[in-house]
Amino acid sequence: MSEYHVSVLLDESIKSLSIRPDGKYVDVTFGAGGHSRSILNELSAKGHLYAFDQDEDAVENMIHDTRFTLIEANFRYLKRFLRLEGISEVDGILADLGVSSHQLDFPERGFSYRFDAPLDMRMNIKSDMSAADLLRTYSEESLVEILSRYGEVRNSKSLAKAIINARKFADIKTTFDFNRVLDQNVMGLRLKYFSQVYQALRMEVNDEIGALKDMLEDGLAVLKPGGRFSVITFHSIEDRVVKNFFKSGNFDGEVEKDEFGNIQKPFSLVNKKVIMADSKEQKVNVRSRSAKLRVAEKI
Repeated sequence: MSEYHVSVLLDESIKSLSIRPDGKYVDVTFGAGGHSRSILNELSAKGHLYAFDQDEDAVENMIHDTRFTLIEANFRYLKRFLRLEGISEVDGILADLGVSSHQLDFPERGFSYRFDAPLDMRMNIKSDMSAADLLRTYSEESLVEILSRYGEVRNSKSLAKAIINARKFADIKTTFDFNRVLDQNVMGLRLKYFSQVYQALRMEVNDEIGALKDMLEDGLAVLKPGGRFSVITFHSIEDRVVKNFFKSGNFDGEVEKDEFGNIQKPFSLVNKKVIMADSKEQKVNVRSRSAKLRVAEKI
């Protein structure tokens, strides 16, 4: 298995699925396969696990087991690819969102401001648009929008203007090219500021929120009544999307009622409060410090 990352909230997320040994389950974020291996440990010979990952590097972690199928695709197409496998319903779905430490630690992927590398950030390297393409082509208004929405960057307007001015002289092609622009516009703590900006670019390049919404809607469609949906989030933007969807079945979080005033919602919350890593896990796994696990059961 290649070095990816230690699975976050491993025991808690597996327990939350309430796995039936002969059931069908989906791990929509395969990565290093940590969660998948733990799910397989709970399955009998009649059970099956389907896993999704769009990152070509994840294939190196393939699990050779007749009960396991790896689907090399974006999880936003969950329903479509399960149908191709002849599957219309599953007993549980697990998602561990965000960028992996593998992607951050490999300089050539361009996810991290720590290394001088091409400014890429594509989770699927076959995708058309890299972060460098984004910085070269987006309008000032569009840059302000993604910096404020996905990075909650307080000086998004002045930073967008600085990016536009910088690219008049030369394309921003590498992480260090971009860092030089950021260093002239830092507001607050430098590393936190860099993290917010890089997060905003990454989320836009990979359409992370759009893909998350598609996956949640597909997940609801394929999940059996009584099936569990467990999602680990790492920042407030994606967590709000999951929270609202589990609460109401829509992304506004507004619970709908039928003509008789009965509340219409597709899920019941398994845990009213989010599950977070304990202090022991947080000490050994930095990624777990911002992790939140939300669990819902289809009604």
